[in-house]
Amino acid sequence: MNKVNLLDLDRPALQAFFLELGEQRFRAEQVMKWIYHEGITDFAAMTNLSKALRVQLDALAEVRPPRLLYERVSVDGTRKWLVQLAGGNCIETVFIPEGDRGTLCVSSQVGCILSCSFCATAQQGFNRNLSTAEIIGQLWLAHQALGGGRAGSREITNVVLMGMGEPLYNFKNVVPALSLMQDDLAFGLSKRRVTLSTSGVVPAIYKLREVSDVSLAVSLHAPNDALRNQLVPLNQRYPLAELMAACKAYIQGLQPRRITWEYVMLDGVNDSEAHARELVTLLRDIPSKVNLIPFNPFPQARYRRSPPAVIDRFRHILTAHDLTTVTRKTRGEDIEAACGQLAGQVEDRSRRQMHLRMAG
Repeated sequence: MNKVNLLDLDRPALQAFFLELGEQRFRAEQVMKWIYHEGITDFAAMTNLSKALRVQLDALAEVRPPRLLYERVSVDGTRKWLVQLAGGNCIETVFIPEGDRGTLCVSSQVGCILSCSFCATAQQGFNRNLSTAEIIGQLWLAHQALGGGRAGSREITNVVLMGMGEPLYNFKNVVPALSLMQDDLAFGLSKRRVTLSTSGVVPAIYKLREVSDVSLAVSLHAPNDALRNQLVPLNQRYPLAELMAACKAYIQGLQPRRITWEYVMLDGVNDSEAHARELVTLLRDIPSKVNLIPFNPFPQARYRRSPPAVIDRFRHILTAHDLTTVTRKTRGEDIEAACGQLAGQVEDRSRRQMHLRMAG
């Protein structure tokens, strides 16, 4: 019999698990504190549980995070971890320290189900979705690697689902992980400090709004359908008009919340003054923040980074029309941890089209 990995269960699911064992709901709260606040995975060490319950848990359940294989540290302090999953695949997780802020970039798939041409992850193909345990396990591992909350440890203040994969094509497993990120008995992050990034899976954006109010970021990268169809092929299924409507609906009633738009700057492709003016028109009616991302190269990439002067001119046009715009500082490039560079180790990459058909 396969044991239940308790990292797969958010608080309601863990409460239901203990009720099935004939225990009270508060047992879930006790165990969550051990797992997430104390970093304990051995039931024998959970001393406020009865001995009989500890023995029962040992027989039926486990707390099994993925395995940390190695760490690379950038000259700018960025850390990248290679994390091994059951079955042999590996994913990458990145921690970006900046002042009193510490951002963890988490993966949601082995590879990526999409095929954006400017992203190294997309070139790895796709194997499978991560489980809830494998998603929240990245945060658990990073928390421990950074000191586990002990004196002098580095704090994770923000989590972004911007690593490998398209989170909204792993909806079932991502949503409980989002819940655990925000739960005071787990990591206690506010909804503004948890950001889900999507390439624009329109039906799932509406669905997410029904169950969560985390911050939403959208990988936009083009101001019109013709260009976005080339850069982000998902746009052929969910064009910009549908995407804009979904994003408006997502933040309706959540003001002063806004959508963050990610726009990678590709030399001679999407970085002209005309593109900037198109983007102003596209976002005119949506509370927005635009992140301009200098393209980060990877082997066999067909693009070049826009020159700094071009990026500055693009940003000036946006800000002149009252669009909050920042140029994202490239971090971790020397260890291939910058935006768009995550690759991991993906075995059996042939499943992308099958899973896209199943996703509808």
